Amino acid sequence: MPRRSDARGQGLFRLTARLTPARFVAISCVVFAGLLAVWWGVTASGLVKPLFLPGPDRVFARLADLAASGQLWEDAGVSIYRIMVGFLIATVLAVPIGVLIGCYRAWEAIIEPVVDFVRYMPVVAFVPLTILWAGTGDGQKFLIIWIGTFFQQVLLIMDNVKRVPWDFVNVGRTLELKEREILARIVVPAALPGIWDSLRISLGWAWTWLVLAELVAATSGLGYRIVTAQRFFQTETIIGYILVLGLFGLVTDQAMKAIAKRLFRYAEARR
Repeated sequence: MPRRSDARGQGLFRLTARLTPARFVAISCVVFAGLLAVWWGVTASGLVKPLFLPGPDRVFARLADLAASGQLWEDAGVSIYRIMVGFLIATVLAVPIGVLIGCYRAWEAIIEPVVDFVRYMPVVAFVPLTILWAGTGDGQKFLIIWIGTFFQQVLLIMDNVKRVPWDFVNVGRTLELKEREILARIVVPAALPGIWDSLRISLGWAWTWLVLAELVAATSGLGYRIVTAQRFFQTETIIGYILVLGLFGLVTDQAMKAIAKRLFRYAEARR
C-alpha cells in the first residue's frame, strides 16, 4: 500500500512539474479576472438589484473609503491579532499531543477517542457557552478558535506521524538509537512536511471560526463590521469585507506553501 501511494504521488508530481511558477500565477490571475468580469456583467446588465449584489466598482470604492478613513485597517488589525494568538495556542498544544498519540498506541487509546468525540460537536453550539465562560472580549475569540482547530489538528498530526515509513524507524533501531532519539531525529523530521500542510489547512478553519465569533459577540473586527453593515443594508461593505477575508486567507495559504518549499526541501527531493 505505501508503495502504491508513493508511486501515485510521484506521478502527480511529474504532471504538475511541467507548469512553471510564472505560468501558474498567470493562469490564476486569468481565472480571477474571469470571475470579476462575470460579476461585473451580471450587475451591469441589471439582472440583480444593487441592494442584493452591488457591482465591483461600488464595492471597491467602498473599500477605498474605509481604507482612507482607517476603519478597514483597524478592523483587519484586530482580526489578525485574534487569529494569530488563537491559532498559535491551538497549534502549540496540538503538535506535541498529535505526535505523542501518533507514536504510542497506549496514548492513542487514552486521547484519540475523546478528541474524536469532541471534534464532531458543532463549534457554533459552543458560542453561548464561551460567552458565559469568557465574556465577549478577545479571550472568547481565542477559545472559539481553539475549539474549532485544536481537535482537528491533533488528529491530522497523528495521521501525519503514522504515515512515516517503518523502514525509517527500523534504520534508527539498527543504529541502536534510543526511542527519544528516533522520535526527534527520524520520526518528527519525516512527518514535519505533512504536519505543516495540516496546519496550513487548519488555518483556513481558524479564519472561519474567528468570523463566527465576531459575528455573534464582538465590538470590533471584520466579522463585527459585517454585522453592523447588515443592519444598515450596506451590501457594499459586507461583500467588500468578505473579499478582504478571502484575500487574507489566500495570502496566508500561499505564504505557508512558500515557507514549506524552503523548510522542507528534503521532502521535495525525496519525491
